[in-house]
Amino acid sequence: MSTDTSDAPLVVTAGEPAGIGPELCLGLADTEWADNLVIVADIDMLAERAKLLGRSIDIQEYRAGENSKSHALRVLAQPLKKKSECGQLDAANAAPLLDGLRRAVDGCRKGEFGALVTAPLQKSIIIDAGIPFTGHTEFLAELTNTPKPVMLLVAGDLRVALASTHLPLREVADYLTTQKIVDVLQVLHADLQHKFQFDDPEIVVCGLNPHAGEGGHLGWEDAEIIAPAVAQCAQMGINVRGPLPADTAFTPTAGHADAVLAMFHDQGLPVIKFAGFGSAVNVTLGLPIIRTSVDHGTALDIAGKGIADNGSMIAAVRLAADLAST
Repeated sequence: MSTDTSDAPLVVTAGEPAGIGPELCLGLADTEWADNLVIVADIDMLAERAKLLGRSIDIQEYRAGENSKSHALRVLAQPLKKKSECGQLDAANAAPLLDGLRRAVDGCRKGEFGALVTAPLQKSIIIDAGIPFTGHTEFLAELTNTPKPVMLLVAGDLRVALASTHLPLREVADYLTTQKIVDVLQVLHADLQHKFQFDDPEIVVCGLNPHAGEGGHLGWEDAEIIAPAVAQCAQMGINVRGPLPADTAFTPTAGHADAVLAMFHDQGLPVIKFAGFGSAVNVTLGLPIIRTSVDHGTALDIAGKGIADNGSMIAAVRLAADLAST
C-alpha cells in the first residue's frame, strides 16, 4: 500500500556548506513554499551564512510531528564536524553531509516528506575523505536499492534523459548495449506515466553517431545497438521512435516528443542548458521517491557573496511540489 505524501513537506538538503547551497536554501524563505519545506543543514552554519548575507531569517529547528511557526524556515539539524568557511572545502564534513542525505531519503520513504530536493555536493572532497562517491544519483540508487536510476533534465516542456552519464566520450560506445538502452527506456516510460502523468508518452531516441550512422558509413552502433532497443520497446507497447540524428531530434522536424533520450552527457545537456540555463532541473527517475535537484555545481568561487542565482533551486522545488501533488 502506498503512502499518501501529498500534504507532507518537501525536504531540501543544503549540499556542500562551502558552496552556494546554503544560500540557495535561505532564499527559499522568500517563496510560496517556505511553510512547506524542511532544510537539512547545520543550523549554526545556516544562521552564520544568513548573517553574512545580511538576511534576517527566522530559523526553527524541525522535529517530526511538531507544528512550525508561520514564516519560519524549518531546519532538520545535521551538525558538521568542522566549522565551514565559504569556498574552503573540508573533508571532515563529508560524512555528516551524507548522513543528512540518508535521513532525508529515509523520511521520504516513510512518508514524512513528500519529495527530496538536493543542493549540489562536491564529489572531490567526499572522495578525499575516503568515501567512494560518484554522485547523488548513484548514492540515492544504492540507498533505495534501485537497479536502474535514470537522469532526466527538465526545462519547461523539454525533457531530456541520458542513456549514459559521466563517462569519457571515448568510453561511451563501449558502454552502450541494447539491453542497457531498453532498461533506460522502460524506466523513462514508466516514470513519465506515473510521476509526470502522461498516459501514452512519446519518446524520441537520438542516434550515437553523426546522421545516426549514415546507414553504417559513419558507425555501426545506431543500426546494431540502438535500433534493436527501440524495436524491442515498441513491441512492449512503448511509444518510441528512433534512432534519429541528434542534430534534428530536438527540432520540430522530429515531431512531438514528451521526452528525448540522448546517448551521452554532452549530447543532451547543451540543449537543456541553452533552453533553460539557470532554471533547468535534474530529476532522478527509477527511484521509489521523488528527487529533483539544481542543474549546477557548488560554485565555491561565489559562495557567500550574495550573487548566486536561485532560479534552478526554485524550479527544482516547484517541480518537486508538482510531482508530489499528483
